[in-house]
Amino acid sequence: MIRVKTAVMSLSGGMDSTALLLRLIREGYDVYAISYNYGQKHIIELDRAKANIEYLSENNFHVNHQLIDLSGAMSLFASSLIDKNTDVPEGFYEEEQMKSTVVPNRNAIFSSILYGYALSIAKQLNSNVVITLGVHSGDHAIYPDCRPEFYQSLEQSFDLGNWDSDKVRFDLPYIDGDKVTILQDAQESCQKLNLNFETVFANTSTSYDPDEYGRASGKTGSDIERILAFYKLGIPDPVEYQEDWGKVLQNALDIESDFKDKEYQKRFDNLTYSVTRRGATERPFTGKYNKESRKGIYRCICCGLDLFDSSGKYDSGCGWPAFHTELENANIDRINDYSHGMTRVEIKCSNCDSHLGHVFNDGPKHYGGERYCVNSVSLDFEVSDDDDNN
Repeated sequence: MIRVKTAVMSLSGGMDSTALLLRLIREGYDVYAISYNYGQKHIIELDRAKANIEYLSENNFHVNHQLIDLSGAMSLFASSLIDKNTDVPEGFYEEEQMKSTVVPNRNAIFSSILYGYALSIAKQLNSNVVITLGVHSGDHAIYPDCRPEFYQSLEQSFDLGNWDSDKVRFDLPYIDGDKVTILQDAQESCQKLNLNFETVFANTSTSYDPDEYGRASGKTGSDIERILAFYKLGIPDPVEYQEDWGKVLQNALDIESDFKDKEYQKRFDNLTYSVTRRGATERPFTGKYNKESRKGIYRCICCGLDLFDSSGKYDSGCGWPAFHTELENANIDRINDYSHGMTRVEIKCSNCDSHLGHVFNDGPKHYGGERYCVNSVSLDFEVSDDDDNN
């Protein structure tokens, strides 16, 4: 007898839970999904969930789907997602103001219902059941009930409060991922299940402030996070926005840039900020890594990307740290620079656009002839464990 794998999940109708549903089907689970009406302003997401359930059914994938109405009880809670008199904030999804979108104890309530449902199914089928949720790392900054330690504690409490709890466990496959990895996972699922990716994700809703036609505003934190994920994946979002894709994308990129710039200003001193984010240059022979000779790795000070190995560093006498070779996976960006009446090639971190310095053609010929002239303040240095001077 073949034992069927069983999973219970929360299906909001948004991007993450939809991708999770596809993943479970791909992995051969018999899926029991619950969607919650908790009085959310973006209740259109429930219609989108139903639309995808129907689409899956048309393609011979059956999902046991239940809609639970919690709107009466949760109308007592304070959140801009519920309160009709409170606007949903716009901006970057990690900004402090986004905390107003937290619905107190929401995921604990949802998970409690999921646990009771999973335990009941486990007893009926006399088999183990997995509770799986689409929470991910991008949720951690604003939503404390999306963090791994929250679910670890919750699972321990449920274990203590129920008989036969050994039959049920939590699984959070996206907990260390982000929106991009979630979309990539969904692409793999659609390919293996022979489903249309655009159709599926046009039938999702992530916006906390859709208009009367269900079109995403493109301006709330949840919108921005989703738009940037599709951008990083290199494809337009198939969901309908109130403005065209080009406009909502540019708005998202501008908001992300402004937010990160503010964070860099808080994080760095004036010199480091001016060099890395505004393209300034530190004075020659003043940088802390100019004469650094220990073994180790040089990383981008802004994002931590590995850029250079100490084996590629040499004393050029120019007054700044000099390297003849970048690390293979650094993929440092090169931009023509005509500032100050000169023609040079600027180098930037490919991951975060941080200004590093310039590259010149007067380096060691036997290493290709290039000299990466880099500001010390653009770098972070980790000494190797096997360095003799460590």
